[in-house]
Amino acid sequence: MGTSKRTGVCLCGTVTVVAAEASNEVGACHCSMCRGWSGGPFVEVDCGTSVEFSNVDAITVFNSSDWAERGFCSNCGTHLFYRIKETGQTIVPVGIFPGDETLSFERQVFIDQKPHYYSFAEKTEDFTGEQVFAMFGGGD
Repeated sequence: MGTSKRTGVCLCGTVTVVAAEASNEVGACHCSMCRGWSGGPFVEVDCGTSVEFSNVDAITVFNSSDWAERGFCSNCGTHLFYRIKETGQTIVPVGIFPGDETLSFERQVFIDQKPHYYSFAEKTEDFTGEQVFAMFGGGD
């Protein structure tokens, strides 16, 4: 589906994110940690490793596991990223970026942890937690 340069900002405007090669594919993670962090499924865009943040002093980083960390704006609390420590791969909440026609909902992960009380209408590729760990190792 390709990539696009995307720019987004937190709620208070303190932190800006610029992703040089953000995927045009949107995914959702249903793992218990992402649901606890985001209040629901974590709906995201894989931005690779070419991501820059302004005002990095205003970003608080939480080491959520041995392999990943999560960042948020210290001022307004906006979730800014989920990042793989070893590679720097940065996953950004899609809501930070203004919507556009190039985005397409394509994938759901940890589908085996999705609660029964919601589901998406779109047909997506679905992966269990075990499948995700087999593909990428580690996991949250």
